[in-house]
Amino acid sequence: MDDDALRELAEERLRALAGTEARLRPHQWTAIRALVADRRRVLVVQRTGWGKSAVYFVATALLRELGEGPTVIVSPLLALMRNQVDAAARAGVHAATINSANQHEWQAVQDGVAAGDVDVLLVSPERLNNPDFRDAVLPDLTASAGLLVVDEAHCISDWGHDFRPDYRRLRTLVAGLPEKIPVLATTATANDRVVRDVAEQLGLGGSGALVLRGPLDRESLHLSVLRLPTAEARLGWLAEHLGDLPGSGIIYTLTVSSAEDIASFLRDQGYPVAAYSGRTDPGERQQAEDDLLANRVKAVVATSALGMGFDKPDLGFVVHVGAPASPIAYYQQIGRAGRGVRRAEVLLLPGPEDRDIWRYFGSLAFPPEPVVRQVLDALAAADRPLSTAALEPLVELSRSRLELVLKVLDVDGAVRRVRGGWSATGVDWHYDADRYQRVAEAREREQGVMLDYLGTPDCRMEFLLRRLDDPHAAPCGRCDNCTGRRWSSEVSGTRSTAARERLRRPGVSLAPRRQWPTGMAALGVPLSGRIPAGEQAEEGRVLGRLTDIGWGNRLRTLFAEGVGGTADEPVPDDVFDACVRVLAAWDWPARPVGVVTVASRRRPRLPASLAERIAGTGRLPLLGAVQPAGDTSPRANSAHRVAALWRGLRLPDELAIRVAGLGGPVLLVDDRVDTGWTMAVAARLLRTAGAPAVLPFALAATN
Repeated sequence: MDDDALRELAEERLRALAGTEARLRPHQWTAIRALVADRRRVLVVQRTGWGKSAVYFVATALLRELGEGPTVIVSPLLALMRNQVDAAARAGVHAATINSANQHEWQAVQDGVAAGDVDVLLVSPERLNNPDFRDAVLPDLTASAGLLVVDEAHCISDWGHDFRPDYRRLRTLVAGLPEKIPVLATTATANDRVVRDVAEQLGLGGSGALVLRGPLDRESLHLSVLRLPTAEARLGWLAEHLGDLPGSGIIYTLTVSSAEDIASFLRDQGYPVAAYSGRTDPGERQQAEDDLLANRVKAVVATSALGMGFDKPDLGFVVHVGAPASPIAYYQQIGRAGRGVRRAEVLLLPGPEDRDIWRYFGSLAFPPEPVVRQVLDALAAADRPLSTAALEPLVELSRSRLELVLKVLDVDGAVRRVRGGWSATGVDWHYDADRYQRVAEAREREQGVMLDYLGTPDCRMEFLLRRLDDPHAAPCGRCDNCTGRRWSSEVSGTRSTAARERLRRPGVSLAPRRQWPTGMAALGVPLSGRIPAGEQAEEGRVLGRLTDIGWGNRLRTLFAEGVGGTADEPVPDDVFDACVRVLAAWDWPARPVGVVTVASRRRPRLPASLAERIAGTGRLPLLGAVQPAGDTSPRANSAHRVAALWRGLRLPDELAIRVAGLGGPVLLVDDRVDTGWTMAVAARLLRTAGAPAVLPFALAATN
């Protein structure tokens, strides 16, 4: 088929996908021709909304007409998969997915692929290493595929903003493909370093690869920064001006608790909004997406969980309450707006707490070599595969970090996921300390770039595009710096008062631990399964979460160490007064009849003074303290934490006698709750000593 005939067919398929007026962009046609006619490997870096999906759906349709096998699309998000299935149908392409949410359909989908009825199969990168899929389905699929597509390809690079270890498996997958199978990688957010890394990871760096890179600016986006002095001012501003923003949009936050708190406040102020985070129930997330797409809500208040793959062409605004840690992540998120409208507002409301949040997430990076070696040693010593839960008690890693390490080790060939868990391969493994250090340094530099973005007097869009190495970067003429037009910081007294009252409203429920960690027997601790009802704590209370936009700011200062904070001090009056309000509003089934504190070696004065003042104000006896008799310092995961507390937390005899004679609930006071295990183990000690109920109370919870 000559180029003219091929292009006419491509244009016909595009019109079916995007409407009768649609025409292929020059780079779209270049990519399609390279994939279909030349069977090349192509990397496309184009702005969100440019039409990258049109390239692979049109190419799929043409390849299928030429008798080639189905297209395999590796896609990172369920939301993205849903949109792609719908888009494929418009182009006359039958798409199906295999993902964690449709297990009951897997066999039917696999049968459809084998029968030739499925044109496009979408899979997550994690699915590539599912033992059944990897061993039984993937070999035949890759041998017969007509096209491999890697969507959101920046996830391959740990230089990028959304690195996923599972994506690295694609390097092996691509290397094993027959030469005739073309490969397409796409992304909207990648600077030169990420592009080079993606090309290297996918083996696209050779002379046969084609890189198509276009301008990333979108003329509909109007960027602004508004500095407001306090969280109260930012919340009040949202309540005052949300209705001034065009259409419906997304309000991004840095933490789950901020998303939930802001959404709750805005609902109280009469706005139809929904919260969205990784903690939100999947059904509620789907409902929030649907409501936003249908303009039934003014905004979805979301963490970065609502990002790649959410496609709403008429999204009118994106507001950030708190700055993301990198310009690439920021540009990816604001790219949700303005795809199909002439003007979309993009506004950043930074806060002084942003850097604390960046620092916290930075602390969750790849762990040091000795800790990683623990994982390898534990698997090597095992006589059978170990599940993640069984492996956790044997290593000093939290569950989430252990899962990250296992994925990296799997990609590197040192471990392998099998039925029943993980096993060591015996392959020598090298800890790439230099690379991890370079990545950490690069991310610190990116945080500095975000601070520069806040203060730049120059064009904001040009600033971002230069950090994305866009050769077309130029002043946009639209942002607040280019036009001199800025959002008003005015907030009415009513809205200010409402924001102040919400942020100063103290008290958060504290759910008790109800299940001991798995694998405690491996640590010599005789605890397992559900915590007996007679040994559990009741639901407790904390003054606030450290991630809150209200009391979180005050509590972070209280718990900070070094410059700007105090290592240990008696509870301040304003904090204690708020605690009294929380206790007064607590609807406990029975009022406590005594106070017990959890003694602290790190901050002895803070919890002791808090318990003493609560006892004095409530006219309750201060019974004593649960004492650390051994090393009870924080541990990396729940199993090790409970083991340390089991061995190191003691109830003095005199305290046990007092508790046994009370006949009523005990208020258990601590300064801070991180995992909840200190409260759980201390409550067990008090319950077994005779306390009929234990009511936990603390100043702060970590999240």
